[in-house]
Amino acid sequence: MNHLAIITLLALTFLTHGNAQGKKKQDAEAIKKMCGCYEVTFNFAETFNYSKDSLYKPSKTKIDKGLEWAQLVEDDKNKISIQHLLQVGDPSKPHIIKHWRQDWLFQNTDFYMFNGDNTWNYTIKPKQDVKGQWTQKVYQVDDSPRYEGSATWVHVDGKSYWENTTDAPLPRREYTKRSDYNVTVRGNRHEITDYGWVHDQNNLKVIRESGKDDVLLAKEKGYNTYVKVDDSRCKAAQDWWQKHQDKWALVRTKWGDVYGRNHNLALHAKVDNKQLYKYLFSEDYTKADAIDKVIELFVIK
Repeated sequence: MNHLAIITLLALTFLTHGNAQGKKKQDAEAIKKMCGCYEVTFNFAETFNYSKDSLYKPSKTKIDKGLEWAQLVEDDKNKISIQHLLQVGDPSKPHIIKHWRQDWLFQNTDFYMFNGDNTWNYTIKPKQDVKGQWTQKVYQVDDSPRYEGSATWVHVDGKSYWENTTDAPLPRREYTKRSDYNVTVRGNRHEITDYGWVHDQNNLKVIRESGKDDVLLAKEKGYNTYVKVDDSRCKAAQDWWQKHQDKWALVRTKWGDVYGRNHNLALHAKVDNKQLYKYLFSEDYTKADAIDKVIELFVIK
């Protein structure tokens, strides 16, 4: 290979690497734009049903509003973690509810894929399948798993968005009222907008039974808008996080140990007729030893 060819190859390598690094930085900036204080509107409507039951009743259209603080918890080279906190009640004396968490991992290969009935299958994807992609891992209010999926952030025509379809548990608004299906196939689109961001969903309500083909019960549209407002409006949520963040760091550490076992995961829905979040939301659980023990009680060996 002559000198010109070597120089050309080095230049191309440098350019490709530079472009990849620039794209990764652009992705990370888009993800972090989901942080801050937002007026949120949650919209869900069942659109089509495929039930053969003549008495089938679709879920009612649901519209809720709230004020939500999205706290940047971690911002590392290949991981961005955002904790969501709801601020509700009297604005002069609001109540704070620890909400969902989303972790974004660059070129992640380890997955816990939901498979119905409080079980998740551990899966390893080949590196080439996730090249340039970000995994969004979504967690329950108690930091137990919900769903996750990997896809590429797209920046085109002034838009920045990420799209993925993955299996998930029923949302809280459904599992307290419905037991006629057990898997939500979530079509998720996160798009950064001039007013904040939008979580656009096209979901399938699915009945899954071992050894049988999935049965589609109904389809659902979700459209959740996050309108950016001044961070000062979420001061109560910020203060709450400052006070409680050490406890929840311990909870995440314990779950990290559970996930690090790298095998299929099954969890009890309740222990002593009590859900995990009710234990962890209690002031009785602030030390690592107590937190570790109660989480282990929910892990089915």
